[in-house]
Amino acid sequence: MAGVLDAVDQRTQLVGENRLELLLFRLNGPQIYGINVFKVKEVLQCPKLTILPKSHYVVVGVAHIRTGTIPIMDLGLATGGQAAGDPKTCFVIITEYNMATQGFLVSGVERIVNMNWEEIHPPPKGTGRDHYLTAVTEVDNRMVEIIDVEKILAEVSPADESISEEILETAREEAPQEKPNVLIVDDSKIARKQVSRCLEALGVEVTAKCDGREALTHLQEMVASGTNPAEYYAMMISDIEMPEMDGYTLTTSVRNDPNIKGLHIILHTSLSGVFNQNMVKKVGADDFIAKFNPDVLASKVAEQVKHVNEK
Repeated sequence: MAGVLDAVDQRTQLVGENRLELLLFRLNGPQIYGINVFKVKEVLQCPKLTILPKSHYVVVGVAHIRTGTIPIMDLGLATGGQAAGDPKTCFVIITEYNMATQGFLVSGVERIVNMNWEEIHPPPKGTGRDHYLTAVTEVDNRMVEIIDVEKILAEVSPADESISEEILETAREEAPQEKPNVLIVDDSKIARKQVSRCLEALGVEVTAKCDGREALTHLQEMVASGTNPAEYYAMMISDIEMPEMDGYTLTTSVRNDPNIKGLHIILHTSLSGVFNQNMVKKVGADDFIAKFNPDVLASKVAEQVKHVNEK
């Protein structure tokens, strides 16, 4: 176990190669789950918890870790199942999502596996809309379920999706006569909805795709039909961590294709604390923003739409 815990801090960031590392863990049962190591700050035996009155039922308490106090959520309860177990015998996975740090209580931590995003697949069709999976994969002939953490956080502590009136007013004044189109790419249903609502408030038409492979195929089909994606879309807003093809590989593929390389690309990521700005530049993205700040997102989109309109 010590080797697994130590490895979290030692792993290099496998960005730009369509690869990832998964930390495998369990939730009060034999099923194996995974979380991208890139989002993990630390793994530790559950510390002493302080109960907060009137907190969300999945928040089992708060813990003082390092230099701050963070909420600890029971990941079993958060995904609609049984509690992970007695906190005294459980582990906490400390993560950083959307510019905030939180801990997830799990019953056991297994190991880290190195994988290719092509081995990570969307949840099977027919599983409904209420599940908490963002992807699935297979390790040692066992299915591994990758949890949609953004869905959990949106339910436990919903993000403020409102855009300031000042930004909305400016966008209305500078809005072109014809609605601009924006392509968004994200494997999280919650993230797609958040971004879509934000852009639609600006008067933008949205096309949404679930992963980099689907988005690239869509762009290539546009070219084949005689449409220039860089002229049709004001921009593409892409997540980084996605099954089949990640956002870095998608960006690289776009920049390497002479038919679509002119597309304006913003990488929109929940990898706030450890985000590699040099890699963003290396793959040729035009900008990046951390999830989910509606004012920042709206400002970036309005700025690009204005730029396109002035051409």
